[in-house]
Amino acid sequence: MAELGQPSAGPKTSLGRGNGAAPGRYAGERLPRNGEGRNLLQPIPKAPVRPQTGVVVVSMRYLHTMVRVTNIEQSLDFYCNKLGMQEVSRREDQAGKYTLVFLAAPEDKSKATSDRAPLLELTFNWDPEKYGEGRNFGHLAFEVDDIYATCDRLIKSGVTINRPPRDGRMAFIRSPDNISIELLQKGGAQAKKEPWASMPNTGKW
Repeated sequence: MAELGQPSAGPKTSLGRGNGAAPGRYAGERLPRNGEGRNLLQPIPKAPVRPQTGVVVVSMRYLHTMVRVTNIEQSLDFYCNKLGMQEVSRREDQAGKYTLVFLAAPEDKSKATSDRAPLLELTFNWDPEKYGEGRNFGHLAFEVDDIYATCDRLIKSGVTINRPPRDGRMAFIRSPDNISIELLQKGGAQAKKEPWASMPNTGKW
């Protein structure tokens, strides 16, 4: 005699597709349709996510985008007064003859102030220069845990280091579309070491 709550001990039949039953179900058992008979509180199991192959996992975060401007006041009027961004910091370099102004979107300002990211960097060179459309855009910048290890990995993957990290702090590369990308050492410069310290520049960035 079957125990309470258990199916009868009759023979189990694995019906074929033509009978509309899944393999292993009892003969004559009807499959529920459109959620019929399913416990709606029970989560639907998700299909397993297969990891992507060939993906390099690195420690990296986005810092800022730099654009060159020809008139700092006119640019600030556009980005701040009209677009709505806010100034986070500013730096003038007398020797290099340029001014850097870092802006953030209003909702990013608190994070941008404490973490120095994400930011828009406006670069104003004091010596007049006429920029074409290609020169308006400066570079993307990313902070990395180890500037030397990052550049070594990029070289091995076929990427040219246009500006090697001779100072242990900064390097530049270019994308396939010639977008300039700056890599900055996290927490300040590392000690200078070879082959980086004597590696020459390649092309432009």
